[in-house]
Amino acid sequence: MTRSTRSPSFRDRKRRTSASQSSLVRGTCAIAALSLLLLTHLPKTISLSPRTGSASRAPSSSRASSALIDPALTFPAQIFRPDDAKPITVLSRTIAGTPLYLTTIDLADPETFLSVGLANSATQANNNRSTRGDENFAALVRRHRAAITTSGTFFSMDAQKRVMGNLVSGGQFLKYSPSENYGTTLGIRSGNQVEMTTARIDGIPKWREHWFSLTAGPRLLRSGTVSINPRKEGFRDPAVMGSAVRSAIGFTPNRKLLHVTFLTPVSLVREAQIMKALGCHEAMNLDGGTSLALAKGDRILRRANRNLTNVITIYDVQHPAPPALRLSWETFQTIDRMAISPQSTLFGIP
Repeated sequence: MTRSTRSPSFRDRKRRTSASQSSLVRGTCAIAALSLLLLTHLPKTISLSPRTGSASRAPSSSRASSALIDPALTFPAQIFRPDDAKPITVLSRTIAGTPLYLTTIDLADPETFLSVGLANSATQANNNRSTRGDENFAALVRRHRAAITTSGTFFSMDAQKRVMGNLVSGGQFLKYSPSENYGTTLGIRSGNQVEMTTARIDGIPKWREHWFSLTAGPRLLRSGTVSINPRKEGFRDPAVMGSAVRSAIGFTPNRKLLHVTFLTPVSLVREAQIMKALGCHEAMNLDGGTSLALAKGDRILRRANRNLTNVITIYDVQHPAPPALRLSWETFQTIDRMAISPQSTLFGIP
């Protein structure tokens, strides 16, 4: 027998329409509630500003809410790609009879990123408990594919090859000990604000507020004046005190980083004088001697005479930063973030 069908009555249609409207209302309310929850718990935002400018923070209240609908969105400047991004320059120069390579790093450039590369793809720098050894400089250059790869900080010569000082890269600690209190630290904070701290003179660096941080030394310049106190900073190695082929990093009053690779031996005083002549306001010594190394892209300009445990890598518009590094920078700007402790399990750090 064929079952007869009937057209839905007006009451049936109205009941179905009412049920659909109720579901729509419930869904809309749920979305509104979720939006309100997100707005209520939004972290502080960073007003759009140049990467070297002071990022103005707005509290997570009505100002944060209005930012979501305001045309002047308060997103970090780094997510935009202006046409004026430029490749990093490396110049061969001779200053006062000293041949050197001068690398200029514009922190206002939206495609410029600094990072620390570790030997053998390690996720933590060599320390007293664990080590991944060292690696040939050419292999480090090939793997990181950066615009600039250069020697970083000191490490011990024993089998453990312990890296000196605390290291932060991409907002995460590669090495951390709260008792570190020697040397000088270059730190880059939110908004690409750069600072230099000598622990035994200025107090413990604020590593947890750094997106990038590297400790070496001794300090060469303070407020534009030659300032060298290696023993006070904790240095005892005669190689640091004497003349040697060296590298140094500093920044100008307008926050451009200058990295210098000295190709003939210089004293700390001579090194400081040249960094000042180049326009640096603050500067510090980096690893040198047999560790001295520099590459521009895949071209090695100065080859290290031994394997290295760490390098500084710098990316630009022609050598783009890895997506994870870019994302970490953007995230660091938009939330109240501190460098992740090695004890944390976040981001896979044990």
